[in-house]
Amino acid sequence: MDALSEVLQDFRMNGVNYGRCELRHPWSFAFPQQQLLRFYFVSKGPCWIHTEVQGWQELHDGDLVLLPQGIAHQLASAPDVVGDSLESCQVTKLGSNVSEVVREGTGAASTLFCGSMALGACALNPLITLMPPIIKGCDVAGNDPIVGPLLAAMTVEAAQPQMGSATILSRMADLLTARLIRCWVNCTGAPTTGWLAAIRDPHIGRVLAAMHRDPGHNWTLENLAGLAGQSRTIFAERFSAVLGEGAARYLARLRMQLARELLGQSGMSVAEVATRLGYESEASFARAFKRITSVSPGVVRRTISGRTDMDFGF
Repeated sequence: MDALSEVLQDFRMNGVNYGRCELRHPWSFAFPQQQLLRFYFVSKGPCWIHTEVQGWQELHDGDLVLLPQGIAHQLASAPDVVGDSLESCQVTKLGSNVSEVVREGTGAASTLFCGSMALGACALNPLITLMPPIIKGCDVAGNDPIVGPLLAAMTVEAAQPQMGSATILSRMADLLTARLIRCWVNCTGAPTTGWLAAIRDPHIGRVLAAMHRDPGHNWTLENLAGLAGQSRTIFAERFSAVLGEGAARYLARLRMQLARELLGQSGMSVAEVATRLGYESEASFARAFKRITSVSPGVVRRTISGRTDMDFGF
């Protein structure tokens, strides 16, 4: 299996909040920077999106927008609409993570399907950080013959909701997002170094996918080189040349990144996190954590424990 498939094979927008929105002009919603992957599918406009990077962009019927890093943005029925329309909406829960959002009125009607996914600890994270802040599905549809028909199917499903529509739409969103990510990887220029170059490398890519899928495994230079199908010397040199650091350093930083998330979001104790990430003792984990992050795991746990960025999927 190629490395990108390894990274994407567990990709599901689980834990996501979804929203099917029926909104009457004028409406406007502002979203702050959040650690969420967001997407918006416009079944029927009018709809505009504003980001600091690209300003106002009009979205047309059938457009899908992906914001991989959850940057601050605004959605509106027109660029000149001011204020926050959320309080004037009726929100109905259709399931544990699906909501219907309705704003009554006499203006033009917009139908949107929206979702947000906490990025969390997953193999996809390094790729997400390399992606542009906003990706429009219609811009890449020409490079993927499946994107167009999927967008059309989502249009039909969102316009005529039936029993099971929420589940069907969410699975379509999973597939669309994964294909958009793959299309971006394929269409982006080929760098010679960095994570994107590594995931394209048939040897280093397998190693990266394995480390991200099981960071607590007892990885050694020998078994990583074996996974890459290379000698220890060639693997070590190639890994450092592509990623700018050795495999041991990369793995340690990956573990500390995951540790920060586990300490702040899962309620796990320092000892439990240490065990999960492959450390023999809490003390050895704490030393490694402080060496890489410059703070103790206890400080991080007290600082970010209980914080959440999740909201309903619109």
